[in-house]
Amino acid sequence: MKLLVTGATGKLGTKVVDTLLKAIPASELAVSVRNPEKAEGLRNRGVEVRQGDFDQPETLDQAFTGIDRLLIISADGDNETRIRQHTDAVQAAERAGVKFIAYTSLANATESKNLMAPPHVATEAAIIKTGIPYSFLRNNWYLENEMGSIQGALAGAPWVTSAGEGKVGWALQQDYADAAAAVLLGNGHENSVYELSGPLLTQAELASELGAVLGKEIPVQQVSDEKYAEIMKGLGLPDFVIPIVVGIQESIRNGSLDVESNDFEKVLGRPVTPIKEALTQLVNSISKEN
Repeated sequence: MKLLVTGATGKLGTKVVDTLLKAIPASELAVSVRNPEKAEGLRNRGVEVRQGDFDQPETLDQAFTGIDRLLIISADGDNETRIRQHTDAVQAAERAGVKFIAYTSLANATESKNLMAPPHVATEAAIIKTGIPYSFLRNNWYLENEMGSIQGALAGAPWVTSAGEGKVGWALQQDYADAAAAVLLGNGHENSVYELSGPLLTQAELASELGAVLGKEIPVQQVSDEKYAEIMKGLGLPDFVIPIVVGIQESIRNGSLDVESNDFEKVLGRPVTPIKEALTQLVNSISKEN
């Protein structure tokens, strides 16, 4: 049995690979990366490193050859680019005779109004079309996505949001990585859809949990989308990123990540890391960096 993880040098991919290597010999694992030099550390651990570039579909044919179970980690980029890249990757998997595809999707993808949903809808459809058994890992939201706000709170800034009372199922990237590894290694996941959401919280509730970890109250500033854009610009975010971060706040406000589910526990065989413990880990990681 040979497994392959795409995007294995990214933040999530690195964690998935580390989790897999605790369970299987390195000889059973391959990774597909755009730049093999970045995966030298994995090669040194006995993992087969293959060059696979989502912008060059012909490289994926080679990368996916002889692979039984594949994890496609969604790429970064604008929606149009991601749809093209993901569709090419799925078609390459079909040509290579891959027997199972796991894919990191988005919460409630097919019904979602989230501005990031279209590539996930297109990719899920492309995978179903191949007839290859699949598992869609509909990841809600990484707690690490809030690192900027957490660092701000540590420095004494308020928690700024335009997401109102919108709820999010935050969880650590490690929990999402462990779930992906469990599905790749386990049986009985054929043609499954897992809504991987942590306990649902509003921005104010998350700030309150963080306050409990830091031992101080964190003021929450609810602002309009326009004001949020202005504040983000003031923090030095590039112009092209502003509509994205505002759009995320808007889609949270509209309930796109308000998905209640115990699929995490089902897949992991354990509860998701409690939010206080998760926040403590992130705060400690910031302290170490400083």
